[in-house]
Order: sequence, then structure tokens, then C-alpha cells
Amino acid sequence: MSLGAASSAAKPGERLDRSFFDRRVHDVAADLIGCTLTYAGVGGLIVETESYEAADPACHAYGGMTPRNEVLFGPPGVAYVYFSYGVHNLLNAVAEPEGSAAAVLVRALEPCFGVERMRRRRRQDDVRALCSGPGKLTEALGVGLDVNGASLLEEPFELRGRAGRWREAEVVAGPRVGISRATDLPWRFCAAGSAFLSRRPG
Repeated sequence: MSLGAASSAAKPGERLDRSFFDRRVHDVAADLIGCTLTYAGVGGLIVETESYEAADPACHAYGGMTPRNEVLFGPPGVAYVYFSYGVHNLLNAVAEPEGSAAAVLVRALEPCFGVERMRRRRRQDDVRALCSGPGKLTEALGVGLDVNGASLLEEPFELRGRAGRWREAEVVAGPRVGISRATDLPWRFCAAGSAFLSRRPG
């Protein structure tokens, strides 16, 4: 079953807990598809993610701990937010046991909550373009570098599992995008048929 059009009637499932993230990062990335993410009440359904692990040349932890990436080595379920190419903040969820240095990049959302606030922040009317990319969604949600290291399991964040028809969401995997190393690894996960992806799978 593919994810459908944006709807403020979406009913989130139960809150996610730390155990959800204390697993293999690629499983976490796939299982986040169809979950609900909000920040200060603004957000929607996660429709696209990418996973990164310490042994992966495209991961910020590759080469060891630095002041910039130390959050990646912390406990699962915290936010790793970094400034990309001097343009965008990117939101990641730390996964696997503490010290593993693995994370899931949240690449796209289907807007469901606070859509008008998203439109104002993005200066964009097309709902499909509000969160169709990792930099777009942090701008739409108002996520800044100040939440780097904050728990994703506590306010102002709220993460809930799949519910209703989203439980049957079909997830497709393929190569990650926007990177120059390890481009062949199939660690990008998308909701099949979603109109809210940063780009089509394949």
C-alpha cells in the first residue's frame, strides 16, 4: 500500500521509545517510513530516509570522533543536526547502541500538521514541495542547530509509530542521493508511490 495525499486527519500511532532506535540503523531507517514526526506541533509522515553507519565512507563518523560529530556517538534516539554546505540544517536520528556512531537522515515528510506555518516558513504554496528534501523539511518545521543533541523522544519533538493504513506502507530501497562516496549502497528508503519524495526511487 502506498502513502497517499497529505491529510490533517492522519492519526499517529504510539510514541516511539529509545528501544526503537537501539537497533541496526538500516532497520530503523526502513521502519521510520510511515511514522509521524512533529516539531512544536508541525510535521507529518516520514516518507524518505537514508541510513549511515560508522564504517560507511559517507558517514560523518567515518574516521573517528570530532567535536562536530560527537553527538553521533551518543545514545540512540537523539537528534544529530548539522549545517550542510553552508545552506541547510539536516536532521538525523542517532541509532544503534551508544558508541556505534550510526544515524538516519530524515529526507522527506508528507505534510500533515501545521501546514500553513510550513507554507509561511518556506514561502511555498505547493504542499508537495514543502518537505520534499532534508533541507526543506527542517526549514518547514523550524528545526535549527540548537536542537543538535536533543532527545527526539521528548518535546518539542514527537515521534509516533505507524497507525491505520500506514501500517501497510510499502517501503522500497535504493542508492542514496546527494553524496559522492559509497553511492552504490541501497540505504535510501522511500514510501512507494509517495508524491512527497525528494526524488523518485530508481
